[in-house]
Amino acid sequence: MAGRAQRSAAGPAPGLLPPLPPPLLLLLLAAAAVIRTGDGQNLVTEDVTVVEGDVATISCRVKNSDDSVIQLLNPNRQTIYFRDFRPLKDSRFQLVNFSNSELRVSLTNVSISDEGRYFCQLYTDPPQEIYTTITVLVPPRNLVIDIQKEVAVEGEEIELNCTAMASRPATTIRWFKGNKELTGKSEVEQWSDMYTVTSQLLLKVGREDDGVPVICLVDHPAVKDLQTQRYLEVMYKPQVRVSQNYPVQGLTREGEPLELSCAAFGKPQPTDMRWLRVDDEMPQHVVVSGSNLLISNLNKTDNGTYRCEASNAVGKSHADYMLFVYDPPTTLPPPTTTTTTTTTIPTTITDTTATTEPAVHGFTHLPNSAEELDYGDLSDSRAGEEGAIRSVDHAVVGGVVAVVVFAMLCLLIILGRYFARHKGTYFTHEAKGADDAADADTAIINAEGGQNNSEEKKEYFI
Repeated sequence: MAGRAQRSAAGPAPGLLPPLPPPLLLLLLAAAAVIRTGDGQNLVTEDVTVVEGDVATISCRVKNSDDSVIQLLNPNRQTIYFRDFRPLKDSRFQLVNFSNSELRVSLTNVSISDEGRYFCQLYTDPPQEIYTTITVLVPPRNLVIDIQKEVAVEGEEIELNCTAMASRPATTIRWFKGNKELTGKSEVEQWSDMYTVTSQLLLKVGREDDGVPVICLVDHPAVKDLQTQRYLEVMYKPQVRVSQNYPVQGLTREGEPLELSCAAFGKPQPTDMRWLRVDDEMPQHVVVSGSNLLISNLNKTDNGTYRCEASNAVGKSHADYMLFVYDPPTTLPPPTTTTTTTTTIPTTITDTTATTEPAVHGFTHLPNSAEELDYGDLSDSRAGEEGAIRSVDHAVVGGVVAVVVFAMLCLLIILGRYFARHKGTYFTHEAKGADDAADADTAIINAEGGQNNSEEKKEYFI
């Protein structure tokens, strides 16, 4: 930042010229004031900002040099350097460069007491003066995080405080949990020219926060990447998971085994794990071994919900497994190659080959090789299976035919009885006398008279 020039008041002219009349003297003074105002712009410097303990460099430069003398003064207006000579006995000031156009001086091991205005003077007629300001920055001397509870329980709210002491200017504190920035509340205390800042953070912790760093980061012009951190330690209830080891495909069928395993993770590590059946007693054939549950032969009575419980010092958790036993598969098993003994072949060929075959079926004639034996067994097995299939087919067909024949016979009997009952000759005496009557009226009269005789009125069915 460019320094601000100050011009000293003009004094009386040196006694090198003869006295002038008052009106002319006033005119010359006015012209000199205008000239000095323009000449004051020849001296240039900049403000300096430095961190405590570092080196500050002060530069006094002349734009249009006329070989005038340059000097540097401290805030107490004591001469530090006059040209290239150092009257002040402070060895921290060292000459860096001197010429007709520049005086550059370094100040090592800067402290707060060195802060203030330093003056550059140019010995012209009249003298010119400009000042530069040195600002000293002090980084925080200590950065500390205090945590309310060293070990927190899941769901609790904990308090953390970060303190940055003895800084100048006051620092800005930022909070981070992992990579996420959080918002805290800061308070500033001033001691003399130094500042102490304390930031408070309220944080509700969960199991996912265990082992996560909480970072206190300082923003200050005197320091970069100044931070401190604390790792959270959070205790939480067990997290329980039940997995099915067998059957692998996941479908539980009647008659098959079932194996379940229970895994629990918590802080501290769970010490108590147990299996139970929800709303019912555990079947007696269920085997529990540590964290595993085994049912060797499933049946429908095993249906229900099985629970694995785990507990630690914080609390208790559980996971459920709902078992539903399906029916066994209905597909027929594949044919086996075991030897099948059949009695149909020997009985059907007894009359024709009784003298030649019995030795073969009774294995009195030994086979020549194992291959011959296997082939004979396999042939007998296949013949037995084919005979069984044929016998089943014949029995089914015979049964159906018998039922059809029986139904037809029953139908014929019913129809015969029906037609026989409604077919025949009827003889009555209702028209008796009609044969002897001479005319129809007489026949009717004779017939009516015949109705009175109940014995003669008979009916015959053939």
